[in-house]
Amino acid sequence: MEQITLSFPASRTLSGRALAGVVGSGDMEVLFTADSEQALNVEITTSVDNSTARWNALFERLSLLNGLPAGKLIIHDFGATPGVARIRIEQVFEEANHA
Repeated sequence: MEQITLSFPASRTLSGRALAGVVGSGDMEVLFTADSEQALNVEITTSVDNSTARWNALFERLSLLNGLPAGKLIIHDFGATPGVARIRIEQVFEEANHA
């Protein structure tokens, strides 16, 4: 298991907390907690070694598309494809937007 910690500038705010996915489902679980910081702080536990560049690229893409919200994002990844990762992250942001 690899632990990855990332931080990205936030360009929007959300409120509340949200959960998307289930760690036991075989792909990934994403938990988001909004805060008033100016950054999105991400903690990733992954079964895929040497994947920091992949995660950085995914968050850079998300930042360009919709901006990133301020808060803390915890990801438990057990081999999800980049497409599934993006869907789960977008789901958790959408749920928090309506919290």
